[in-house]
Amino acid sequence: MLDGLLGGHAGNLQRAMNRTSDRFGVLSQNLANVNTPGYKRKDMDFGIELEQSMERGQLRLRDRADGGLRTFSGSIRTDGNSVNLEEEVSAIAETETRYRLLSEMSSRYFTGLKNVIREGR
Repeated sequence: MLDGLLGGHAGNLQRAMNRTSDRFGVLSQNLANVNTPGYKRKDMDFGIELEQSMERGQLRLRDRADGGLRTFSGSIRTDGNSVNLEEEVSAIAETETRYRLLSEMSSRYFTGLKNVIREGR
């Protein structure tokens, strides 16, 4: 109902924030398993979906059946673990920045709606 009233923007922001939160969980799991022999790094790939839909002129964030979760099979260590500590910390920092940006966009969107409701007062 809210999508019909507010357009799809609020729903897109919600889905993007949910995906960003999900990615943070996956990256945290990688970090927790940095010393687990045989553990394969996982990551969520939702940036590509967003770019592809924007290229087609569609601004909706699409949900993928697999949630965008990918497992990387190549290992960089002799114990078969494919987690690189520096890459994980960097990816977590990027994800945190993305979440803050989406949070700020959501705040500004709803502040704008509040101003419209109050007729600019």
